[in-house]
Amino acid sequence: MTHLSDQIIALSDEYVLGVLTQTEGALIEEVMARDPELARRVGALRDRFLPLDRSATPQDLPPEFITQVRAELAAQDRPLFVSAPPHAANQPSAPRKWRLGLVAAALVGLAVGIGSSGLKPVPNPTVVAVLVDAAGVPQAVIDDYGNDTAFVRFVAPVTVPADRTLQVWTLPSEQMGATSLGTLDQTAATRLRFQDLPPPNAQQLYEVTLEPLGGSPTGRPTGPIIGKGFAASQV
Repeated sequence: MTHLSDQIIALSDEYVLGVLTQTEGALIEEVMARDPELARRVGALRDRFLPLDRSATPQDLPPEFITQVRAELAAQDRPLFVSAPPHAANQPSAPRKWRLGLVAAALVGLAVGIGSSGLKPVPNPTVVAVLVDAAGVPQAVIDDYGNDTAFVRFVAPVTVPADRTLQVWTLPSEQMGATSLGTLDQTAATRLRFQDLPPPNAQQLYEVTLEPLGGSPTGRPTGPIIGKGFAASQV
């Protein structure tokens, strides 16, 4: 775990405390799946907090709590939001987008396979790509093993209408053009199988689009892009 930054370790602490967003938590779980030492650290921290969790009695906030907070904020002499230098990623005020990018970068940079975090060990992927939406928020992670097999896992909620299908694409080369890796009828983690593709390369483009039911009618992406990203080599 020494190759992970202090910010990532701090975010894993926030994961145990339950203060991360759903997307941040999913990305931290992806990092833990590839870093057994981080997974053990999170498990040990959960064990330490367990007696505290059991000893605490849930309490409802008093009815006047929100009113008091609003009054105190209104009484402050300075604006609630002011310009300031970038915050450390482990501070609550750190921009969400920057925090997500930090975790995504750590995930792509990990050159290890799934370890002892409760998942079955698998061979190391050849490349990993984190797919982000137009706002830069991670939506999915793709592990491509370079042997006609890839694995896609969504890390953010994606709504799929009943008459639409998710389709995963890659761009092996300009000559081949966008090539389908498979279609999905749900956002559950899925293993994709395909044929006749060259080994994936660093900076290879991957994306997920929303296509008509059953997949693109043209064999090329036609629908809106859910997320896209470039691969990072893991070998």
